[in-house]
Formats: sequence, structure tokens, C-alpha cells
Amino acid sequence: MTSFPSEVNGYAGGESQEASSEPVARAGWNSKIEYFLAQVGFSVGLGNVWRFPYLCHQNGGGAFLLLYVLLMMIVGIPLFFLELAAGQAIRQGSIGVWRYISPRLAGIGYSSCVVCFFVALYYNVILAWSLFYLGHSFQYPLPWNQCPEYRNVTVKECEKSSPTSYFWYRKALDITDSIDDTGSFNPYIVCCLLVAWTIVCLGMFKGIKTSVKVMYFSSIFPYVVLFCFLVRGLLLDGALEGITYMFYPKLEIWGDIQVWRQAATQVFFALGLGFGSIIAYSSYNPKNNNCHRDAFTVSSINFLTSVLATLVVFAVLGFRAKGKVTECVVSNLKELSELVSSGNLPDSLLPNFRYTDDPSSVDLQAYRSWFQQHGNNITGNLTDCDLEKEMQKGVEGTGLAFIAFTEAMSLLPGSPFWSALFFLMLLNLGLSTMNKIKLTIFSCIIGFLIGLLFTQRSGNYFVTMFDDYSATLPLIIVVVFETFSVSWLYGADRFLDDIEAMLGWRPSVIYKYLWKYICLLAMLGLLGATAIRMFITRPTYMAWNREKASEEHLEYPGWALAVLALLIIFAMMPVPVALIHAVLKERTKQTSRDTETGQYSIVSTDDKCETPMTDMSELGQRNGTCASLS
Repeated sequence: MTSFPSEVNGYAGGESQEASSEPVARAGWNSKIEYFLAQVGFSVGLGNVWRFPYLCHQNGGGAFLLLYVLLMMIVGIPLFFLELAAGQAIRQGSIGVWRYISPRLAGIGYSSCVVCFFVALYYNVILAWSLFYLGHSFQYPLPWNQCPEYRNVTVKECEKSSPTSYFWYRKALDITDSIDDTGSFNPYIVCCLLVAWTIVCLGMFKGIKTSVKVMYFSSIFPYVVLFCFLVRGLLLDGALEGITYMFYPKLEIWGDIQVWRQAATQVFFALGLGFGSIIAYSSYNPKNNNCHRDAFTVSSINFLTSVLATLVVFAVLGFRAKGKVTECVVSNLKELSELVSSGNLPDSLLPNFRYTDDPSSVDLQAYRSWFQQHGNNITGNLTDCDLEKEMQKGVEGTGLAFIAFTEAMSLLPGSPFWSALFFLMLLNLGLSTMNKIKLTIFSCIIGFLIGLLFTQRSGNYFVTMFDDYSATLPLIIVVVFETFSVSWLYGADRFLDDIEAMLGWRPSVIYKYLWKYICLLAMLGLLGATAIRMFITRPTYMAWNREKASEEHLEYPGWALAVLALLIIFAMMPVPVALIHAVLKERTKQTSRDTETGQYSIVSTDDKCETPMTDMSELGQRNGTCASLS
């Protein structure tokens, strides 16, 4: 669990920066390793475990990996480098950086904090769910291992779905059938949410020096767990099939604009662009730190972590799917044996493999080949046992972690140990990703009270709404403002001058064109495509139908869409408000100066200078004194 140093300790020299050639020194990292652990701990989070694997599965496996790398190279890393360089040059937090460039841009930092608060609200709910499952992991057998019985009769809802789905939807969430039916509060999740916010508050409000003590553990622990799961997963029957399914290329998927949008969005969330922590962490680096190399190193580690997590996920899912398919084959072959015994099956339709001795040992491909050739000619309820269809079940969002994984863990030897380890990892990843806001005692209390919205029986639907829309779109808009401010308002060439002054060498001119054109056009295109899609197709969410005991897509009601719009507007309001406030303040100051000097005006002299990161709003009004970062 790492910290958000700039927002905890504040930024130094905010009032006196114009009077000095360089911002006041900040408390730095004790070592380069600490800085890397902080950046990696921030960027590696829950999205690496359940979001990236889902998108990889959904969008063509290896084809999605190639597309993700492409977008990371031309959009993700350049913008990551931009934030690292800005923080290191100005040596202030996410709010101070933009105020230092110009008071008119201060709203960008505040909008970033609002988006961070939105993310913190529902991320802590995911932590609460992890705590709930963690508390139920210390028993054998695991409570989601089998369906409960009521008066010696198996609960029908569980029997129609699965023990893991029933435990998730009915025991953990006690979910309603739609977002319109809010339901009462879930007392267990309320308590877990209180514990989650308490842990976050205790771990963050003391600042960077306290967090260093746990940084090593929080950053390394997920890799230890993932490596253990990978070794264990590769030994499972079906792991190879799962990993093969992951890397199987479906290049035709590149023709779908939705795939490009999802890949680009994942790049933003994976690298943590726009949240402010990248700027904050880099602001504690020495001025000559090679932030260009850091951008490539951290991005590569993040991508490899996503691949590692995806390998683990698909190995476990392959094991789960192989078990389901094996049960399917055994069930079908038993029915086939009954048909043969009753004399209702001609010899010409009999399979050419042995199926009576041990049905579970029958090769899946041999069975499928026989079924596809003769299945339609056989009377009965024989079905095709498709491994790919089984792999597709339950691989979406939180369902991947809380349904598919719990089912797989329950089948492993020593299941309570693996379950506890997995949810401890999720808890750690969630806490590491929570470093995006000024988390003081007051803000934690406010966050908990607002977070009670997600502890209702319909709370999962609000989590989905926030994750899909309320955080995604404002975050992209924040990064658009950041990129436009640096590359156009401040000037890409001037920014490269600043970087050259810091590093002693000038980065390639390609960054100028990436920042000014490629990145901006890509993000604006992403926003446009998302907005058009929302207008053409009404947004939907996945709901649980109690009667059918299955998931179904429902459209968001009108009031929910209105809430979405208000949240997006609220997140963006600080930008125009800060702009208007700065303009009015400048006019008031100018009017005051004109009143004092009467009919005389200040004439600028030739010794006026324009240096790196000079406040643009004051440029042209100063007389001799210049604020320089170099």
C-alpha cells in the first residue's frame, strides 16, 4: 500500500515560486528502487487481474495483445513520459503542476482529484468484497463449494446456476433483479466497507515516509502470489488448453472499432494516466533523473504483469473449463450407453473409441468429431461439449475473480489456502491502486458515507455504472486537457527544451508530433466513438435474474443515465470554473494596477525573458523577474 505523496505532504514553495529560480526542494525518495516500487505498485492493480484478461479473451487473444502493445507505444508511453517529465520538472503535485504552468489550468488538477474520488468510491467496495471472501476462506469445505440445502432439498436458484454464482449473487451481494429495485443495505458488506476505508485511511494519511515501510511488501507480494498461481496452474489438467485459447490469434477482430476503444481504454487505466500519482511520484525525483527511461521501464513492467496475470487466469479457467467439459462428455457417454443397451442405436452410429470402461478418459476431440458427424442422427439429449464455450462463461469484470476463480479454487487441493492467498492478493492490489486522492480522515469518512450507495442490494449495478462510464470518460477528458495544455498552450518545443535542460539531452522530435497530433486525435476519436455509441445504442448492464438463475443484459433507466451525465459534468466543472476565476482575478489585479498608476502604464523592457515553465498568464506582465525551472 503506497501513498500519494504530493497530496499528503502538499507541494512546497507554492507561494514563493516566482521569486526563486527553482521550486523549493521536496523530500525525495531514499533510493531509485523505492520510486520504482511506488510507480509499479500504483500502476499494477485490479485491472491487471480481471480487466486485462477479460479484454484479451473477448477481443481475439493474441490479436488484442498486439493491438495493446501498438497503442501503448504510440499513445500510452508518450503520455506517460509527459506526466513524468512535468512532475519532475515542476516538482509539485497534480494540482500544483498545472497551477504553476498557469493559474488558468489549475482546474485540471482538481478534475483529476474528482475522478480519483469516483474511482476510490467503487474500488473500496471491491476491497470490501475481497474482505468478505477472505473472511469466508478460512473454513473447509469452502462455503461456495456446494449448493446449500433447505429441509433436505437443494436450493433451486443454486441448482440452476452453480454454487459459486449462487454464493456471489445471493450470499455476498443478496442482489436485486435490477438497478430500479434498490433494496435494503447489506450489513456484511457495510462492515467490510468500513474496514476497507479504515485500512486505507491508516495507511495513507501519514504520508510518504510511513508508506515506504510497507512499499516493498505491497509491490512484491502480488508477483509472488501470481508466480505461485502460475506454477500451480500450469500443473492443472486443462491449463495448456486455456493458455492456447488465450494466444490463439483472431486478426479479423481488428476490423471492430469496439476492440480499438477497449484496448485504448485499458492502456489508460493500466498506466494510471490522468490520476495525478505519476506526476506526484516523479516530483520527488532528482532533476537529472532519466524519466524517459523510466517511462519505458515502468510501462514494460506493467504490460508483462498483465500478461503474467492473464497466463494465470487462463490456466485456471482452462482447468475449470476442462472439468466442465469432462463432466459433459461423461454424462453424454452414459446416456449413449443406455441407448446402446436398449437397442435404439444402430451399429453404424457407434463411436470408434472405447467409452464404456472409463468415460472420463475419452479424448475430447475424438468425442466432438464423432458428435459432429453423427450427433444429429441420434435420438436423445446428447450435446456437443465445447471447451471454447465453457471458457467464455463467467469471464467478465468482477465475475472473473468472484465466480470463476472461486469455483476453480474450490477444486484445488488445500482450497482454503489458495482462496485466502488469492483474496489477500486482490486486497493488496486494490490498496496499491487506491493511491489517487488526498485520503485524510475527513475524506475517508465522506467516502465511506457515499460508498454506502454500493452496499445496497443493487450496489453491484452502481459499481458497474461507475466502472463503465463515470470514471472512464472524465479520465480521458482530463488527459486530453493535460496533453492540449502542454503541447499547444505551453508549447511542445518549449517543453522539450525543459526536458533537455533537465536530462542534458533532447528527446526525439517525434514526441512533439505524438503529443500535438497523434495522441490528441486518438483520444478525441475515442471520446467521439464512445459518445456516438451511447447515443445509438442505449447503455446496458449485466443483471441477475433470480427466477432464471442467470445473467441478462438490461438497459439503464432514464434516471441512471441522468446520474451518469451529472457525474461527468461534475467531474469536468473545475476546469471552466478555475479558468473563469483566474481570468476575473487577473482583470481585478490589472484594474487595481491601473488605478494606482493613474494614466501611466507599465512598459515592458527588452530584458523580459521567457524561460522554461514560465507562468503563461503572467508572461508579458513581468519586468525583469523571471521564474525558471532550469
